[in-house]
Amino acid sequence: MRGASRASLAAAKERLEAALSAGDPATLGDELFAVLHLLDREHALRRALSDPAQPPEQRAQLAVTVLEGRVSPVTRDFVAEIVRLRWGSSLDLANAIEQLAVMAEAASAEAEGSLDDLEDELFRFGRIVEAHADLRRALVDPRVSADRKADLVASLLEGKTTAPALRLITEAVTRPRGRSLERELDMFGRIAAERRNRLIALVRTAAELTEAQRTRLSATLSAQYDRDVHLNIEVDPTVLGGISIKIGDEEIDGTIARRLADIRRRIERSS
Repeated sequence: MRGASRASLAAAKERLEAALSAGDPATLGDELFAVLHLLDREHALRRALSDPAQPPEQRAQLAVTVLEGRVSPVTRDFVAEIVRLRWGSSLDLANAIEQLAVMAEAASAEAEGSLDDLEDELFRFGRIVEAHADLRRALVDPRVSADRKADLVASLLEGKTTAPALRLITEAVTRPRGRSLERELDMFGRIAAERRNRLIALVRTAAELTEAQRTRLSATLSAQYDRDVHLNIEVDPTVLGGISIKIGDEEIDGTIARRLADIRRRIERSS
């Protein structure tokens, strides 16, 4: 997002806290996703709710009229506040509601004391999907209905994951919104991490790190970036030794495989 939409999203995030305090975070998250699904289906409504040529109060009243009786008063009033803001495009409005829905689910996990579990479960499910081609095909196949995909996710994860994680994974599987499943899960994980103003570090290592090593690495990265850093550990024998760390667009690669590749490139250039 750029310009007005970015400023509006920042304002919406601040107002989300009041909505979370006024109602149940899990309900707010579920209902914001329901609003998102409505806007993704009804493009004319989405354009009307984000039309800068219409007065903010008129857009807000339209939201109240459409949502009355469909969602809780807390969600209805919060969406009315969101559409009063200025959005650069109707798609920016929909994308903002998606992010706010994920943030509400993260707040639900935080209230249950399972925010760390949420981040880990989203990450692990993404890796499971990557590692099992048949499962991935079933989950992304456009010929398979959303209900069947939801049933498959429930059969795999019911009782094995937290409720917020199950809701977000089901959302990512059944409503990818033009993104790959892996990208959708990764985006949800990043938003969940922001709940505590944290960064996510993807750590690739040849062997599992001990708890002491994890603690030291997390403390070192947190001191370097002046923010809490959550570690997602991926054991990958191909790194041969050392570790590779990726935070956002920045990568710190100290693996033997990387050093061997550098040596091989220098040899090829000199030959």
